This record gives sequence, structure tokens and C-alpha cells, in this order.
Amino acid sequence: MKQGPPRTLGVASEFVGSTIAYFDCFSGISGDMALGALIDSGADRAVLDAAVEALGLTGEVTIEVRHETRGHAGGTRVLVGVTERIERTVPALRLVVEESGAPEGVKVPALDAINRLARAEARVHGIAEEQVHLHELGGADTLVDVVGVFWLLHALDVVRVYSSPLPAPRGLKGGMPLPAPASLRVLEGSGAVFQPTDEQRELVTPTGAAILAASATFERPAMMMRRVGYGIGAHDAPGNSLAVWIGDEVAGQTGVTLLETNLDDMAPNLIAALAEDLMAAGALDVTVVPALMKKGRPGHVLTVMAPPELVASLSDLLLRHSTTLGIRLSPIQRVIAGRRVIDVITPIGPARVKVKELDGRPVEVAPEYEDCRRISRQTGMDLREVMRVVAEAARRELGLP
Repeated sequence: MKQGPPRTLGVASEFVGSTIAYFDCFSGISGDMALGALIDSGADRAVLDAAVEALGLTGEVTIEVRHETRGHAGGTRVLVGVTERIERTVPALRLVVEESGAPEGVKVPALDAINRLARAEARVHGIAEEQVHLHELGGADTLVDVVGVFWLLHALDVVRVYSSPLPAPRGLKGGMPLPAPASLRVLEGSGAVFQPTDEQRELVTPTGAAILAASATFERPAMMMRRVGYGIGAHDAPGNSLAVWIGDEVAGQTGVTLLETNLDDMAPNLIAALAEDLMAAGALDVTVVPALMKKGRPGHVLTVMAPPELVASLSDLLLRHSTTLGIRLSPIQRVIAGRRVIDVITPIGPARVKVKELDGRPVEVAPEYEDCRRISRQTGMDLREVMRVVAEAARRELGLP
């Protein structure tokens, strides 16, 4: 399932070139694994202590952080212990978070995760959300896992979270179907991607699922990685860990579909008109390349870059208004730089300029051809000179060399 635009974490902010986190869930995810991975990637464990205090759980919860290995995988294990059992319903858990001293950017996703857990457990057990108790420990461990993860992400200045596909075992374990029904319910509608695995144990816990459902976009981003951390899980299976990559988003990455067809019996002027019609209908790009077809006939290869939502309509247009009998479809990923258009005032007149950006900073400019052509006609200046003057004015305005 393809998800919409990537989500910001907590409150809205500018995220081009900002810090992002990628959860590589090759062995699943749980709340304590997420805590361990974030601490292992450089987050201060003191943030966890602050979270426990802010939630009013100081006398109820203990935190132990230590290094452990699972086969060849070494990382940080976080153990959340509960010393005093206090029964809490979901409304009580929400109240603890709402009245805590956690930052607003932590409370928002934490409450979202708790609400998703409550809805899932209520559906699984057939009871009202207000009657749900999360885990056998009164929810204290859930509170620490959820609030702790989002507070650690907040401390790392992470504004976007991404996730890999999630491993999905099949079968029964102790009478419970795998994947766990509560985890699947939590992830409903989140865009989560599942891939089969031969493991015969629970790999994605409800809490781990809720953390991702409340914050993650399920795709792999284009990023410049600064650090990676490994959170060790409770099961002693080799490789039982979660990796979290922390880095900078270097460009936008989006999925598109290439529509391609061969044309050997269509007049060039009709192909040119078809290319214009495809662009007007929403194609991102259209290219026509001369080619030698079967039996030595000259022809053209027409390629259309289409956003996912327009694949059907552009395919229909191509089939109806060309001589082709078939179209090849290829889903691809593209990495795009940031871009914007600015208005520049020059001694020879105003013109628009496209600005290419990386990490939120301008790196190159390109004067708009039509504006420069207009100035060239009005002034009698050579078009190349007009474009040079406009580009220099834009560079000065943006502080580029």
C-alpha cells in the first residue's frame, strides 16, 4: 500500500535537509528494542530518566541499560522494570501523558500511539476502549516505551520517521496466530508493508507497531547517515535486534511509473502533438527517442513519466491517441532536489528564476526561458546575454558565488 506524503513528528516543521530516522526492522520491533536502538545511536539515556519522572512513575518503574549481543549483533538492551502494580485504564493512561511535563512534540505522537493500541485491543477483545488495560503491568511499561521513544527522537531533533517492511511470520504460537492480531489491528491503514519470514515467534509487538503507526512512513528514504544504533530484543535468537539509522534527508524520493511504447507507424508531427497532450494531462515528463524497429524500419520510443495516481488515465490517453497496441509499465524510484521559483529584478527587466536546493540551501539557478526570451525581444539584446544577466542577479540575491 502506497502511503501519502511523509509525516512530520509531533508538530509541523521544515524538514528539507533535517534530521530523519529510519527503523530497519529486519528482526521486528518492540518498545524496548526501539529505546535501545535510539540510545545506541547517540541519544542520552538521561532522557529516559526524565521521561519516567515527567510521567510520575519514579517509584513504580526502574530502567536498566546495558550492552548485550545476539549472535554477531551487539547493541544496547533496555529493560523496563515495574516494581509496583497499579491498574490503569486507557483514559487513565491518556491523563498521565496529558498532565506530564513532556514536550508537546512528544505528547502528540505518544497519545496517538496509545489511542491506536486502545482501539486495537478493544476490537480484539470485544470490549469498550475505556475498559482496556494495556499489558499486565497496568500500562506503566507501555507509557515508558511510547513516551520514551518519542522523547528520544525529540532529543535527537528527528522530524521524520521512516520504516522498512515488517517481517510477518505465519502460523500459531501458544494458540495465538502470527502476526499477533493486536499488532495487525494497530497497523491497519498505516501503509505498513509486510514481508514473509520463516520465524515462528512474535516479531512485531503491539507497542512497537503503535510507535511506527503513529509516526512512520513505510519506505526507505534517501539520506546521508550520521549514526546507526542497534536495540537488542529480549529473545536470545541470533540477530534479534532493531537498527535505527539517524541522518540527514538529502533529497525528496518519490515513486513514479514509466510508461513506454514503440511507435513505427505514426507520423512525427502526430507524435509531437501526443507528447504535448500527455504533458497537459499531468505527465511529469515525456521523451521521444529515434530507434530502429523490427525489419529495419525507423521509429520512435515514447516514454512517459507518470505519478502513481495518473498511470491509468495517461495509459488510456496513450492507447487511444497513438497507434500502439501495448504499453510497458515500470515502477521506479526517483530522487529529486528541492526547487522553488523566485522573482528577480534586473536592470533589463524582471524575470523568474528556478532555484535548485540541497539540504534546504540554494546550489544552482536557471533563468526561465520564456521570461528571458521576452526581455530579449523587448530590448534587442542577445538571448544568451539576457540569461547571463538574470542568472548573475539571482546569484547575488541568493548569496551564491
